[in-house]
Amino acid sequence: MATYSMGDLKKGLKIELDGVPYKVVEYQHVKPGKGAAFVRAKIKSFIDGKVLEKTFHAGDKADQPNLEEKQMQYLYDDGEYCQFMDTATYEQVAISDDDVGDVKKWMIDGMMVDILFHNGKAIGVEVPQVVELKIVETPPNFKGDTQGGKKPATLESGAVVQIPFHVLEGEVIRVDTVRGEYIERANK
Repeated sequence: MATYSMGDLKKGLKIELDGVPYKVVEYQHVKPGKGAAFVRAKIKSFIDGKVLEKTFHAGDKADQPNLEEKQMQYLYDDGEYCQFMDTATYEQVAISDDDVGDVKKWMIDGMMVDILFHNGKAIGVEVPQVVELKIVETPPNFKGDTQGGKKPATLESGAVVQIPFHVLEGEVIRVDTVRGEYIERANK
């Protein structure tokens, strides 16, 4: 397993401290007038998503985490756990609703998602940045609703997004899952 020192830190680097995997989201190399240089970094935990500020001094070490990402198929939610399947081996993995987090509102049965494993244990789920979902409920259009307004739409996954008035119930749309916004109609 590789070990990182203060000079190796950079944005996006994955490190492990005290058995917890983190991602460096921000870092700043500080060279004070007196004393030794150090790195002040913000690191985000892959386990609970919390962001910590940590100071690394010369000689401090961080390990490379044992992370693996697998593409798996979302099967269903049993109320407590979301069930996923590796389509190559048919092995199933259950991840608690808490560990799945907010991305659950974009998932539908059969969708392919990325599962992040740390030391063989599933710790997170990532959906594609753009997904195509069907609108299952939205208010009808009225005469005069053509000038650039927005209306709420409930998607097949349960998520609610704002859509233009001209988009109708039953249509399939593309949604940005990072910003939670309508992009365009899907051409199907």
